[in-house]
Amino acid sequence: MTERIGVYPGTFDPITNGHRDIIKRALRVVDNIIIGVALNSEKDPIFTNDQREKLIQEEVQMIADELGDQSILNRVRICSFDCLLIDFVRSIGGSLVIRGLRAVSDFEFEFQMASMNGRLAPEIQTIFLTASDRNHFISSRFVKEICRLGGEIDQFVSPHVAKALYKLYPRKHHHLVHPIPKEMNVL
Repeated sequence: MTERIGVYPGTFDPITNGHRDIIKRALRVVDNIIIGVALNSEKDPIFTNDQREKLIQEEVQMIADELGDQSILNRVRICSFDCLLIDFVRSIGGSLVIRGLRAVSDFEFEFQMASMNGRLAPEIQTIFLTASDRNHFISSRFVKEICRLGGEIDQFVSPHVAKALYKLYPRKHHHLVHPIPKEMNVL
């Protein structure tokens, strides 16, 4: 039987509990997972490529520890890429692209992308895993914004990711630039 190698691509800036959930569930579907860290300059990542890879590696170790299965470490690889996704998938011998869906709004974009990839590489299939109820609203963009503005992010990312974000965005108390006028105060 042919080994099923799935590629889970993304910017992972940073990796969130939602990404983690998709990795854990994808491990049940494929034999091996390549987490493809996109070197996407359009998104202007806050973490370097090496930092993102390190955070993902720590996350994979946590998954292995949590599930009590260190063999997971042999089933997951982390690779960066800066080319067409299908070219990357072909180059590592993959046959599946794994994509997480959070909401209906994700579906339209992801469906178009999967259709385009299917035209370019019909031998590569895309599978969609829907986000769990606990994680369907989490996005890296929101996590970064909450942290940048002084909010708590601990429920959205692992402790080591939170620590890295808090280092970039030290917690401080933000105040309203223009206080609410007394006549608007309903309390």
